Amino acid sequence: MSFAHSLLFYTTVGLGVEVFSDGPQEIRLPWPGAVERHDDAIAVRGDGQTLWLGGATLAEGRVIAGKTLRVQVCRLPERPPFFVTAGMADAWAAVCPDPTPLVAPGAEEGGGRAALLDRRNASFARVQEHYFVDPPQIERGWRHHLFDTAGRSYLDMLNNVAILGHGHPRLAGAIEQQWRLLNTNSRFHYRAVVELSERLAALLPDPLDTVFLVNSGTEAVDLALRLAWANTGRRDVVVVREAYHGWSDATDAVSTSVADNPNALGSRPSWVRTVDAPNSFRGRYRGEGAFRYAEDAVAAIGEPAAFLAEAFYGNAGGMPLPDGYLRRVYEATRRAGGLCIADEVQVGYGRLGEHFWGFEQQGVVPDIVTVAKAMGNGHPLGAVITTRAIADGYRSQGYFFSSAGGSPVSSVAGLAVLDALRDEGLQENARVVGGHLRQRLRELMDRHEIVGAVHGMGLYLGVELVRDRATLEPAREETAAICERLRELGVIMQPTSDRMCVLKIKPPLGIGVGDADFFADTLDRVLGEGW
Repeated sequence: MSFAHSLLFYTTVGLGVEVFSDGPQEIRLPWPGAVERHDDAIAVRGDGQTLWLGGATLAEGRVIAGKTLRVQVCRLPERPPFFVTAGMADAWAAVCPDPTPLVAPGAEEGGGRAALLDRRNASFARVQEHYFVDPPQIERGWRHHLFDTAGRSYLDMLNNVAILGHGHPRLAGAIEQQWRLLNTNSRFHYRAVVELSERLAALLPDPLDTVFLVNSGTEAVDLALRLAWANTGRRDVVVVREAYHGWSDATDAVSTSVADNPNALGSRPSWVRTVDAPNSFRGRYRGEGAFRYAEDAVAAIGEPAAFLAEAFYGNAGGMPLPDGYLRRVYEATRRAGGLCIADEVQVGYGRLGEHFWGFEQQGVVPDIVTVAKAMGNGHPLGAVITTRAIADGYRSQGYFFSSAGGSPVSSVAGLAVLDALRDEGLQENARVVGGHLRQRLRELMDRHEIVGAVHGMGLYLGVELVRDRATLEPAREETAAICERLRELGVIMQPTSDRMCVLKIKPPLGIGVGDADFFADTLDRVLGEGW
């Protein structure tokens, strides 16, 4: 049984409130009634309900609270437990109303999660959407688990940004220590920015030896494009369809996923040229014929400033590119005088298990590599790594500066992530656990017709759901419903791809075999019972 599964049976939901004080305090009772003395509590019965005051005593007819007071209200005559399981919380709430208004009269009773969602919708732009139709309020995380305010735990199979997991003490400690010392910007001279740049460059093959530090994947890809324009004197960029690269004007222009922008293809500026998504499962060329994607892309290259693609097809659901695809397209791009950009924002940093970088799976070396997300484990941090000559070519545009990129705190965060990846063996764990999980998911194909394919490598996997294995009709609505049902059963999952029919599986890299089994078993249950 996984940690997340076992927590479903732990008493984690409180049926009362705790009040702390410096010393004994006299309590004013909220209603008249019979006062009873119990071993460790006082009960005040009246008005069809009982007020239970744990830690209180009677002294000369007065009710006195100690330093810690537990307050509960219950409509049953027996004393209720103070904590119950998440599965029993709603039933107990029907007979144990929230006592908060008795302790803090100005506080609102109940409705906290729903009221907060209303406040979000009123103040936070709605185009910044939230997961799930009825989202839980998540306020805590630990490793690869999330916890809501109702005490429910969830196995996080989605959060590729938190590559180390949530609440990592080593990372939190490093950031806190640096905040207390200094945080400024990279135009000052300090050790951390140098050490992070050296560590990043050492992870890449020659001649990639020069680092720009930025604050996000969008900023990284935007800078990569500007480097290509500055070095080639050209504007055209060739990109792969069904891809996402960022939200700035330039990175949105090269993002072609209709899931992120329904008008993505029709609204591209003239300098963006697209080639087919090299999808060997449902694209124009399938199976052994997938090598033809490279032929078509080579024929379409022209004379670009750059060819930009994810080195492992993340936005499509963790799908490897056809063998030799990048080698052939990179060769054609370089013959035409263009630069080759590998977007590693989603797939890099050890997630693939067998490889630290996605481009290694293709046996190529890009001219420019972009990375973010996992690099800071949620702290805003990204990088562009390239050659010294390409970096120096940016001088024609002036100089480059990113306020948060490479700050002392950001640099220390980046170093702590690299240390943890190395010391905790997380890339190897991604290989071992990811291989086990992939096999478990492939076994579901034998039992459930809706499972059309299992894509991916390491802990970047995708389960593609179809209504018909012959026509490959996407099971879009079913996928959304399955994600909702998985959440009800304690697993966080969301759909991806332009058809929104692929379960995107990219958890923190520390998950264990037990967690992988819990996810596979839960998905098997949902596919068998219905959603």
